[in-house]
Amino acid sequence: MQVISLLLPDFILILMGVIIFRITDWGAAFWAGMEKMVYYLLFPALLFYSTARLQLNLATTGKFVEVGVLALLAGVALTWIGKPFIKTGPMTYESGMQTAFRFNSYIALALASRLAGEKGVGLMALLIGFGVPLCNMAAVHALAHRSGNLLSELMRNPLLIATGAGLLFALCGFTLPEVAGAVLSRLGSASIALGLLMVGAGLRLSGIREDKLMTVYFTAIKLLAVPAVAYGLGRWLELPQLQLQIVVLFCSLPTASSCYILAARMGGNGPMTAFLISLGTLVSAVTIPFWLMLVH
Repeated sequence: MQVISLLLPDFILILMGVIIFRITDWGAAFWAGMEKMVYYLLFPALLFYSTARLQLNLATTGKFVEVGVLALLAGVALTWIGKPFIKTGPMTYESGMQTAFRFNSYIALALASRLAGEKGVGLMALLIGFGVPLCNMAAVHALAHRSGNLLSELMRNPLLIATGAGLLFALCGFTLPEVAGAVLSRLGSASIALGLLMVGAGLRLSGIREDKLMTVYFTAIKLLAVPAVAYGLGRWLELPQLQLQIVVLFCSLPTASSCYILAARMGGNGPMTAFLISLGTLVSAVTIPFWLMLVH
């Protein structure tokens, strides 16, 4: 019951996003503008604020990050292992591969905040900072088999910039002024609610009749295999309880909404990718409680 009460408010916000999108006629420009504000302003503020206040213990956080990275790499490897055995249309499998290891940062920080407050958000921000470049490189490689301008894109990524700046701030031992902290805190709080509403607004369930084996395979990797690897490694390395909870939560998240954008931009199967994103988000409402109960 404790896990359900932890997750319910955030999934209610996602449901509200679905309803608001369906009953309003605000147009694509409204939602696109909202997403840009969250992605370029509100979300980076939350990441910087959380990581700048984090008390880093490199002896333990090193293992924590290592578990998260290895679990993501396991997800990437499993997608390539399945490629010879699952036959799909051109660029369909490649488009879907990213949904088996990328993660939804909005849901990540919302649940981390509910689970452990600022400390949980700070730990989750660490994993996001390492996970974003890794997953982006793997996703682009799957679609193009070449890096292209990936390095320059990563260097301009506001989530990476905010996380890196916050970590540097913390390592230097600086303290945020009270006014700056209050402003960043309010911006960050707004990002969580708006981000979850946009997750709901972006749900799409067209394409359900296509490539069922691939759909089951990728969903199982993301929501079952990757968190299982994190759980096993975390137990083996004897992570502290909170770190184990956060890393397993991180690895059990549904995939990123931006998977659709990348697939469409690189000539992939956009509708199928949108379906995989939506299905994974819905199924995660069942699998995330399972993993959190396992580590509680």
